[in-house]
Amino acid sequence: MIGEINNALQILKEGGLILYPTDTVWGIGCDAANTEAVKKIYALKQRVDSKALICLVADDRMLKKYVKQIPEVALNILDITDKPTTIIYDDAQNLAPNLIAEDGTIAIRIPDDEFCFQLCRRLNGAIVSTSANISGYPTPNSFKEIQQEVLKGVDYVVNLHREKNCNKPSSIIKLSNNGVVKIIRE
Repeated sequence: MIGEINNALQILKEGGLILYPTDTVWGIGCDAANTEAVKKIYALKQRVDSKALICLVADDRMLKKYVKQIPEVALNILDITDKPTTIIYDDAQNLAPNLIAEDGTIAIRIPDDEFCFQLCRRLNGAIVSTSANISGYPTPNSFKEIQQEVLKGVDYVVNLHREKNCNKPSSIIKLSNNGVVKIIRE
């Protein structure tokens, strides 16, 4: 796994795109602070840049780097949930401007996956994680279902967990600083 982390890390630092297994589905990723790399993801997915993407961070400490004020309920939710959960936070910061939604929010997940954890730690930053498909097509359930256009459109394909079927995408919860909680996807 160390070799795969090093290879993916090099591509991320160069502003490239990786295709990698996450704690949910196969994802297309880049350095979440790199505006040009984020543009490449939108182009590859053929997706309008007003539709937000998810980021992965290693832990609570890293989360604080990207969210001005983390609602206390967020940490409680992350402690008690038993499935992958992405939270949309208000007041995003220190990310590529084209990654932050028009309303200033950002969707972030702390993955329960050693590869993703180590990659975020070694990058010392957030990584974009969007499903490995062209917009409008279904999310692939396994590596073998990923479209050729996606495979050819990234700079590096991580050689881990290619045989396993993926779980479903994460739950998504929007937590506003004013206390409003909204379930986006169960």
